[in-house]
Amino acid sequence: MNNERLNHTESVLWAGIVTDFALALCKGVVGYLSGSKALIGDALHSAANAVTLLVDRLPSFNMTGNKTSIRDKRSATETTEPMISILFAVLFIVGGIQIAVSSIQNMASGNVVAPTKSALVAVFISLAVNEAVFQYQIWHIKRNNDPRYEVLSADHRFALYCSLTVLIGVSLSMGGPYWDWQPLLYMDPIAALIVAALVIRKGYILIIHSVYGTVAEEKQQHEHEAEFMDTIQRVHGVITVEELRAQEYGQLRQVNLEVKVTVNPRTSILEAQEIADRIRKLLIHRFNQVADAKVTVVPYEPGYPYKSNYDLMDNDVPTLRQ
Repeated sequence: MNNERLNHTESVLWAGIVTDFALALCKGVVGYLSGSKALIGDALHSAANAVTLLVDRLPSFNMTGNKTSIRDKRSATETTEPMISILFAVLFIVGGIQIAVSSIQNMASGNVVAPTKSALVAVFISLAVNEAVFQYQIWHIKRNNDPRYEVLSADHRFALYCSLTVLIGVSLSMGGPYWDWQPLLYMDPIAALIVAALVIRKGYILIIHSVYGTVAEEKQQHEHEAEFMDTIQRVHGVITVEELRAQEYGQLRQVNLEVKVTVNPRTSILEAQEIADRIRKLLIHRFNQVADAKVTVVPYEPGYPYKSNYDLMDNDVPTLRQ
């Protein structure tokens, strides 16, 4: 049941990514054909939201289907994710600047034309689809107590601001010829300037998060560390938890765990591997934010002045007076 719930959550997140990419493509094409620079900017903002979620999913993606250790995932998080994030962030910033410059040039030329009705229809459809997908995601994430609620809500809020700005700009610009008031024609380029600022902001946040996010998160104790410890200690065969390190990555706050536990010194290698697999699966299935966990099992060594039963059994010296 937990495995199905985890897979369903991933499917819900991927549905949001695919929806954002599809809306970005549709709004970009309609914006270009209708002559709405604001709608083109909105398409770029939707693409930025999709890329942000997509990059967060890359470290947990494994082409071979084999189990990936936390060190491999940490390497992917520290190198691949920041490079891809920064690359896309630069593209978004450049695109936002290009839209802003084009809008200013359009207003300066004085040859401003109102967008066609297709731009207004595209904005309404985009708002309806985006809201429906978001409500479905939030319903599912809240039901599973997933911590990614805040991130998705923040992204959706700014996407809503962006789409509403485009809606107002396109509507007023189309109303210019209808009411015979030429200044209203400039509302679409003005809305494009506002949307371009939101796109540049999105790219800037993506860069800041990629460069400084992981470093800041490594220095803080994870908020669910006590729950992780309690879950590990409940596993049959675990004596103590010697080490627990949690590292968050991405805006969805996915977590990689590195755990070191002790077991009975007489435990076989096969039994130790089973204990490690049991801990790993339990952590991943119980906590949706845990992407992977590396578990190291070592023999329990109480040390002086205490002795374990194992030490007593191997000692030839009698413990009772003769």
